[in-house]
Amino acid sequence: MVFVTGATGILGRVVVLELLKKGKNVRAAKRPASNLNDVRHSYTFYTKDPDGFFNRIEWVDVDFDDINSLQDALEGVEEVYHCAAKVSFDPNDEKEMYHTNIKGTENLLHACEGSGVKKFLHVSSIAVLDTLNEQGEMDEDSSFNPKLEHSAYALSKHLSEMEAWRASAEGLNVIIINPGMIIGSGNWGESSGDIFPTFEKNSFTFSGGSNYVDVRDVAQIAVELMEKNCFGERFIIVAEGRRYTELAKQIRSKLGLKDAKVLSEFQLNVGRWANILFGWLIPKLRMITKSNIEAISSLNTVSNSKIKKRLDNQFISLSESIDFHLNNYMNDKKIKP
Repeated sequence: MVFVTGATGILGRVVVLELLKKGKNVRAAKRPASNLNDVRHSYTFYTKDPDGFFNRIEWVDVDFDDINSLQDALEGVEEVYHCAAKVSFDPNDEKEMYHTNIKGTENLLHACEGSGVKKFLHVSSIAVLDTLNEQGEMDEDSSFNPKLEHSAYALSKHLSEMEAWRASAEGLNVIIINPGMIIGSGNWGESSGDIFPTFEKNSFTFSGGSNYVDVRDVAQIAVELMEKNCFGERFIIVAEGRRYTELAKQIRSKLGLKDAKVLSEFQLNVGRWANILFGWLIPKLRMITKSNIEAISSLNTVSNSKIKKRLDNQFISLSESIDFHLNNYMNDKKIKP
């Protein structure tokens, strides 16, 4: 039996599907209020037998604050894919993010102690990478620099990684993957599922960029790494870097919208001062923090050479990924180009 946390999220649902395609029995964690119909519907994008696969999933409500609840969920489980996480850059979400990402990981790993779990894959993020190699790239050896200012999300993922490495040092077979921004279908408007609604409703964008990867690649690679027992290692999973302006152009053009205007770093810093002065009055200004400005005004080169060499993997191109998932978004929202 395989246990997947965050199974209703953009990544978790596709990891579940990938495991089912491999013939695995899957127990999937959800909240009582989770939208399983959204998961079932999104499977229509990924397989010709969405109901057949969906009906094989054993869904369980799990309370990550309750060790007994976690231990019950791990009964008979040999492999865990920990995909659950709170993703946000809103300062109002900091407390929930720290609790979900750090304490939730800690509790899950404690529950694994004394259980039958033999393999554990932890989904982290490239947000924890700081230092550059001799080629000026971030790679698996890039470390987290505590002296730099980080978003609460990056800090929470770094500290949750530390929990996974602790468990590894204590004997659990652990793999950590660090995906870039994941492009997927469903869960529109939440977590990384917000990418298309964001580019649709905002007529502005930023000068920086990010490193992206298709959800299908992340899920396939995660399962393959577990099959190959690549324990005690970290693997960056990105397809390519792209500036927000380029991404906005591709998305907004297909949606029949005008090109987005670029907000300069100077304009953003004006907004940061407005946040300092009026953030208590205007909630949206609270998003304009120093770490957020730095993140959206830069584009780091992130190396994917390790995973390509290890698995001989060929990534889905970002343009192809955007077209595929944007079509799904437009069909779901009945948007005509």
